[in-house]
Amino acid sequence: PPRSTLFPYTTLFRSIVSDGWSVNILVREIATLYHAIRSGYANPLPELPVQYPDFAAWQRGWLQGDVLAQQIDYWRQHLAGAPATLNLPTDYPRPTLQSYRGATYRHNLSSDLTQHVIQFSRHANATPFMTLLAAYQLLLSRYANQDDIVVGSPIANRNRSEIENLIGFFVNMLVLRTQIGPEATFNSVLAQVRQHALDGFNHQDVPFEKLVDALSVRRDM
Repeated sequence: PPRSTLFPYTTLFRSIVSDGWSVNILVREIATLYHAIRSGYANPLPELPVQYPDFAAWQRGWLQGDVLAQQIDYWRQHLAGAPATLNLPTDYPRPTLQSYRGATYRHNLSSDLTQHVIQFSRHANATPFMTLLAAYQLLLSRYANQDDIVVGSPIANRNRSEIENLIGFFVNMLVLRTQIGPEATFNSVLAQVRQHALDGFNHQDVPFEKLVDALSVRRDM
């Protein structure tokens, strides 16, 4: 089938039982099996050491008690007093209920600029993700005229080798907050983003929905 026909189904599959990482595994394994069958070879894929239910059982058993309390306590301190919304100057008022009418804008950075970002990040002892996040949060700060910016960022949440080749929904959402003072420089903002990102990665195991419940966040439709 054409790609446009497959897209809704792969998106639905990814959203229900898997994530973006899993789709790459699925495509790779189908290609491997296809070439093996065409060549008359046996299944070349190795046996998986664990299955998704094993991970779910492990996570449920590990993420409780003091471990869960320590992880949630970090996020409670990190997000204390954080703004509930980002007040961007829009051409229309925000509706009472989210309509989901919108669009996606895609833009590719030139290879030249990409290399500059990589080199700058290396000199700043940061990753390109951290550099681009700092730039993005600064942009939001300018547009919204706010000095406290909170951005949600998905994370693969596959920090164990046994689950790297496993299909399942592992992805989690991290809440990354940056406070930008009037005298802040880009380097100082990047340093803050870097530290908060590293701390967030170290506390990535708390499911986002559990964090929302634990912090009693006021819902805003």
